Amino acid sequence: MTSNRPYLLRALYEWISDNGLTPYLLVDAAAEGVRVPPGAAKDGRVVLNIAARAVTQFEISNDHVRFLARFGGVSQSVHVPMAAVLAIYAQENGQGMMFSADNAPTEPPPAAPQPDEAPKRPHLRVIK
Repeated sequence: MTSNRPYLLRALYEWISDNGLTPYLLVDAAAEGVRVPPGAAKDGRVVLNIAARAVTQFEISNDHVRFLARFGGVSQSVHVPMAAVLAIYAQENGQGMMFSADNAPTEPPPAAPQPDEAPKRPHLRVIK
């Protein structure tokens, strides 16, 4: 199956915008293919205001988020591969969603413990 991240990202963007709030993206700036202005990232991450009033040519495809935005008064192109999107949230109240890393190793769920002995009888008693 394809990743559900772009579908969730589009839905949350619309939900945040429809409620009159400001959608922000948290991006892993060190991820391969991320293009953000130099100096915009701190500690390997960058927070981007993606509100309609802050960006132009905004596009969320199944592979990336792309738009033009002004940084220091200069219009610059921003390109974020979908795997680099860490979260989308409303700036005003923090509501949104964090995403897990796509390249994180997936571990199988722990196996159910094997009983060492026969099941015990319940310890319930009737009190009148």
